Amino acid sequence: MSTDNSSNKKKSNQFTIMKDDSTDGHGGYGVGSISLENISPVIIDPNEDRAFVDMGAMHARSEIERRVKFLPNKEEVPNGKLYWIVWVTVERGKNGPYYHGVCGSEVRVDRSIKRAYKSMPEHVNHMDKSMKGKYIIDHMDDKSKQLLGEFLRDFKPEMWENSPDELKEALPKGE
Repeated sequence: MSTDNSSNKKKSNQFTIMKDDSTDGHGGYGVGSISLENISPVIIDPNEDRAFVDMGAMHARSEIERRVKFLPNKEEVPNGKLYWIVWVTVERGKNGPYYHGVCGSEVRVDRSIKRAYKSMPEHVNHMDKSMKGKYIIDHMDDKSKQLLGEFLRDFKPEMWENSPDELKEALPKGE
């Protein structure tokens, strides 16, 4: 009986999405894998005046998304508190890293009924647009935009300085 060792081995077909050239020489861990390393979800909580990065949002497991059932209709969560998940993409330009894409997606959470509203198509679309260098924040309320602007300016001031004027004008400094 002939044994074919190749049939005993697990086949590993990988779909690869890499922003950078995977042949940069290091050849180490992560080469050939899906990379979203340059995008981060920033949670804006205008109820508590705070903004913070929560990587759990990449898999709908952020602090604000835990222990609630998501519903596709905003009307089903009439007393939901407003939050924003802002998809922030960072790229490297000639002057260094900058905020390449910033897109905010609405979330409404009502802890009393353990229900929340989130449009999954909007979140996926905004994540994609952010990665493509778009700024979609006009629909956000002024307080949330102010919190986002403060967060991005304070997080890495040099990244804010390297960012396009379009973003700086969309998120002006408060008084």
